[in-house]
Amino acid sequence: MTSPWPILMRADDIIALKTAVHRTGKSEKTIRSWCKVYGIGIQACAGGPLEISAPALEMVRHGDVVALELLREGKRDHPRVSRYFDHLGIPT
Repeated sequence: MTSPWPILMRADDIIALKTAVHRTGKSEKTIRSWCKVYGIGIQACAGGPLEISAPALEMVRHGDVVALELLREGKRDHPRVSRYFDHLGIPT
């Protein structure tokens, strides 16, 4: 099985692992697993910081795989996707 294509992120979309843990109440292990399984985060190099898409994290947290796939396709203005950006106060 291949990994899903990563979510393309803008600077405003990115949060750190500690922030993701704080927002979701989930463990670092869970967040890292979600990043790997759903392709919602990147680590540019070994030992580097994990950069996580805040909107994608919310989508995974809410089980909204349809919105996640629309985001992966770059459809940030789709109503199902933009509601997460609006919720987080991030411009689409």
